Amino acid sequence: MKKFRYSMESILNIKLKLEDQAKLAYANARSRLIAEEEKLEAMKRKKASYEQQQRSQSNNKLNIMKMKQLSEAIEIMKMNIKQQVVVVKTAEQRLEIARIRLNEAMIERKTHERLKENAWHEYLMDVTAEEQKDIDELNSFKHNGLLLHEEDR
Repeated sequence: MKKFRYSMESILNIKLKLEDQAKLAYANARSRLIAEEEKLEAMKRKKASYEQQQRSQSNNKLNIMKMKQLSEAIEIMKMNIKQQVVVVKTAEQRLEIARIRLNEAMIERKTHERLKENAWHEYLMDVTAEEQKDIDELNSFKHNGLLLHEEDR
């Protein structure tokens, strides 16, 4: 009985490696998005802190320099937040691209695994047919042998 050998095993291995690379790229894009979102949230908290300081300064003794600094800090944070929103959107787009590539790699791998499975089933059918042929030949030989012995009597 011959051993099962899938002719496109090397391609399947390559597809598995490509899928692993796509998984890593997706994980990196996901972690980058999370980091950028955390950075955005930190900027929003800092801006809220500046606004709170500005409100408390307005209730206390007026310090024009401090109020001006806080006002400028709030404006700078607004600009930084706008820039960070763009960075987050870019990271989201990269994550989506990585997700699509991962999905395509998974589909290709699954396709090749199905092809291998089909080849395995074909192999099993061939082996079963070959075994059945051998059994039939053996039975035929035994039966013909018995008939020959009966004729000799």
